[in-house]
Amino acid sequence: MARTDGLDLIAIGRSSIDLYGEQTGGRLEDMQSFAKYVGGSPTNTAVGGARLGLRTGLLTRVGADHFGRFVREQLAREGVDTRGVVDDPARLTALVLLGIRDPDTFPLIFYRENCADMALCEADVDPDFIRSTKAVLINGTHLSQPGVFAASMKACAITRANGGRIVFDIDYRPVLWGLTGKDAGENRFVADAAVTERLQQVLPLCDLIVGTEEEVHILGGHIDTLAALRAIRERTGALLVCKRGAAGCSAFPGAIPASLDDGVVGRGFPVEVFNVLGAGDAFMAGFLRGWLRDATLEDCCAWANACGAIVVSRHGCAPAMATWEELQAFLHGGQRPFRLREDAALEHLHWATTRANDYPALTVLAMDHRSQFEALCTRTGADPARIAGFKSLALQAVDRVAKGDSSFGVLLDGRYGMRALEAAASCPYWIGRPIELPGSCPLEFESSPDVATELATWPANHVVKCLAFYHPDDPQDLRERQERQLLRLADAARKTRHELLVEIIASRNGDVADDTAARAIQRLYDLGIRPDWWKLEPDDRATAWRNIEDAIVRNDPHCRGVVLLGLSAPEDELIASFEATAQAPIVKGFAVGRTIFADAAEQWLAGRIDDAAAVDDLARRFSILVDAWRDAKQRARSQAIRETA
Repeated sequence: MARTDGLDLIAIGRSSIDLYGEQTGGRLEDMQSFAKYVGGSPTNTAVGGARLGLRTGLLTRVGADHFGRFVREQLAREGVDTRGVVDDPARLTALVLLGIRDPDTFPLIFYRENCADMALCEADVDPDFIRSTKAVLINGTHLSQPGVFAASMKACAITRANGGRIVFDIDYRPVLWGLTGKDAGENRFVADAAVTERLQQVLPLCDLIVGTEEEVHILGGHIDTLAALRAIRERTGALLVCKRGAAGCSAFPGAIPASLDDGVVGRGFPVEVFNVLGAGDAFMAGFLRGWLRDATLEDCCAWANACGAIVVSRHGCAPAMATWEELQAFLHGGQRPFRLREDAALEHLHWATTRANDYPALTVLAMDHRSQFEALCTRTGADPARIAGFKSLALQAVDRVAKGDSSFGVLLDGRYGMRALEAAASCPYWIGRPIELPGSCPLEFESSPDVATELATWPANHVVKCLAFYHPDDPQDLRERQERQLLRLADAARKTRHELLVEIIASRNGDVADDTAARAIQRLYDLGIRPDWWKLEPDDRATAWRNIEDAIVRNDPHCRGVVLLGLSAPEDELIASFEATAQAPIVKGFAVGRTIFADAAEQWLAGRIDDAAAVDDLARRFSILVDAWRDAKQRARSQAIRETA
């Protein structure tokens, strides 16, 4: 949820969609597919700052289009205040196409002809919004547009009058000043006196100025870095920070010395350069996390360099930005591999601390059954084509009970539930979708043999659910075959950026003691599988749930939690099991199906009840379980309070 007051920083200017080529090592002409992220230097910095704990906002324009809505929604997910994001009905959201060819070549094309953010103007600057922040960040490239220049100067004047600080990211892109061909978007420097003159107009306003050596050259009007810094110093008393790539950075709070190494030097971190795009914005976010919270200059430089090193090792700009917890782990977690993106622990921490939404509770109507519905059709003589209609009714039932509450969800399959999945895209609910072939043991996937190619076709908000009939005491061959499948799936889910729910049913393969589920969970963690969610069998033994929680928290304290499955248990038995289950904080709710839908589905498929009656019955049974679960959780919380009083 976006923060709405007491901001640390408002960034002003570019906001776009970055379409990043997913193939690396080739020309942009040869890209086959693209990943979609929010982009634009100030937008990236606002996201990076928010992830580091700053209260950030953005002043920009986006098109009144699908991509503009995506920018706004993603900013809100990141915690960036969107009061300053203006919809432009006459222009489209800007696009940038980017590629990664080699460590020195990053082709990109700016689609920014009359785009929304280039039309930002003084009228878009809300004085109250600007007065809500301690600092504003303006960017040099966007000063090429008269309207954006005027808007930036107005925001600076309001900030200065309000006692705030002005940050200037030189951010030089010659192509956006019309100085190169449109296919030369990666070009970082073209000397131009008119650009230097325009940029120098803002120098008297600034408290902090940050740029690469090439950007310092354009701002200072000299191609010698020290000479350029001295020319800048003549016009401003701001803290000057020169980014030096792998060498780190040098900061100059006062006079410019005889060498860059005579400033306050922050050394770089030795990591492989995979993608330099976005690293400068990460640097700025890290530096501002320190500077706006009055950290030492040495810490500001260290945090900035670390953030840049993390992002330079990854695909994308905004999505690659580090969180505060991740930054601390990078700085204090010991030796890291040179190919930083191969650090499994850091990558998991990045994933787990950047997921959208929190789920203190989750109650799900599970309707992903396939073979069970086929059996119902056989029993009732119904046409299997009707199954899809019933699953759409189930979504209506969830909506009736949930009333827009995002702590509710649905599990729906792509075989019979596709129409319901499509309708759920417009709802705020959690969406899970199965990948396993029903009943398979050893585990098989209901998709192409390469599960990653299947997941690549799924919307980003579909949580991948996989049921495994898995017991820690299974015969070695069976256990290892299933584990190989789960490893493939876990890898695919991360690479396609989908959350993963692993459902374990051990009871079909053997006896279940109070440590069986915990042993199965531990075994999968030992293999490196870290699901976002677990779905587990009901159990009325409190000891079993303590063992489960210990295993999860010990191995992955960022796990979203556990949901309880139903196994077609009678309603009263399932409700009775809630009492022990609710004692475990790691259990967030349930994902139950046949207990709720079995009777209504059979009656509806047989033609004995109509749509309205089916929805009524589903909603009634779902509500009973929801209320019972919430009551059990409340009793557990009250008991915990009494025991600690």
